[in-house]
Amino acid sequence: MNSLTIAALTFGIIFLSELPDKTALASLVLGTKYRASYVFAGIAAAFALQVALALVAGSLLALLPQRWVEGVSGVLFLVGAGMLLWHKEDEDDEGEAKEPANSSFWKVAGTSFVIVAVAEFGDLTQIMTANLAAKYADPLAVGLGSWLALCAVGGIAIVGGQKLLRHVPMKVIVRIAALAMIALAGFSLFKAITG
Repeated sequence: MNSLTIAALTFGIIFLSELPDKTALASLVLGTKYRASYVFAGIAAAFALQVALALVAGSLLALLPQRWVEGVSGVLFLVGAGMLLWHKEDEDDEGEAKEPANSSFWKVAGTSFVIVAVAEFGDLTQIMTANLAAKYADPLAVGLGSWLALCAVGGIAIVGGQKLLRHVPMKVIVRIAALAMIALAGFSLFKAITG
C-alpha cells in the first residue's frame, strides 16, 4: 500500500473515531469562549504531541513478528469498535477549565493545549494511531493522516459542531466508525491466521 493510501485510510478511521470524542466537545466549548484561531493553535499542538507518542508506541509494536502484529492489530480494532459502541455519554467538563485571566494568544493556546493533551492521553484515537503505525510500518503517512484528522475534527468542532450534529446524529457517526474498525479487525485477524 502506498503512503498516500495509508494516510487517507488513517485519516478516515481517526476522523470518524474522534467525532464523538470528549476532545471534540472540549474544542467546541473553547471555541465558543475564545478566538477560534488561538484555540485551534493550541489543540493542533496538543494533537501533534499525542500523535508523536502514538507513533513511538506503534513503532515498538512493529518489532513483533508480522503475524503477531496482525493479531494484535485485529484485537485492538475490535477493542476500539467496542469502545465506540458501548461508549457512555460522559458528562466530563474538560472544556470547563479555568478561564485564562486574559484572552492573549499564549494564554488561550496554552489552555487549549493542556485541556486537549490531557483529554487525549491514552484515548481511543491515540491507541488507533499506534495500531495503524504498527500495522503499516509507515509512521510518516500514519502520523500525517492521524494529525490531519484530529485537527479537522477540532476545527469542525470549533467552527460548526452544533450544525453538524443537527444534520448527522452522533449515533450514526459512532456506528460508521465502529463498522469500519470491525471490518479492519476481521481483515487483520484473517491475515494473522492465514499468515
